[in-house]
Amino acid sequence: LLVDVAGRLNDRRFSALHFEGPGTDLTVGLLPTTSFLSARFETVDGIVHMPNLPSEEVFGAPDPRRTDGVVRATKPLVLGGTIIRGLEVEFLEGRAVRVDAETGAEVLRGYVAKDDGSARLGEVALVDGQGRIGPLDTVFFDTLLDENAASHIALGNAYAFTAGPEDQDKLNQSAIHVDFMIGSPEVSVTGVTDEGDRVPVLVGGAWQI
Repeated sequence: LLVDVAGRLNDRRFSALHFEGPGTDLTVGLLPTTSFLSARFETVDGIVHMPNLPSEEVFGAPDPRRTDGVVRATKPLVLGGTIIRGLEVEFLEGRAVRVDAETGAEVLRGYVAKDDGSARLGEVALVDGQGRIGPLDTVFFDTLLDENAASHIALGNAYAFTAGPEDQDKLNQSAIHVDFMIGSPEVSVTGVTDEGDRVPVLVGGAWQI
């Protein structure tokens, strides 16, 4: 299923993804060659494998210059031994210009200030509500598990394989890669085309494409 969803996202070649929900109105721009992937990889010898388990996400590269709006985290984030609760981040022209939280905001602010790319996005990932982690309705306080329960974005470094050769120089570069969860059944995701058309992608935790 996720391989098929990634293929349909790539076929649509959206210019941006728009996240809307309680406390969230965020537009994440995409690169012309952004490639959405699931966790299914294949080695040069043709061995199909899943290098990250569990994995319920479809992920790709954002345009680090084109993220705007406000996003509210839907799950706590554990970072540097600190639990960050009630996280809210505001973006302007790709850069995180405000980081607030009920607790622990200063920890993420420190990460965001590490280098030129640390305040910009290196990943955007979509997760539906039918996986194995989300329905457990459990916060594991471990990002590798929690990120499979909800759509998420990552501040910092991008993965080179999530964009084509023409856009490699545009991918975000940073010493950090910090994922935080922004998805829930109340958060809808809409694909926006170059022409401004809007196409539902995730509504109520269900795929629409």
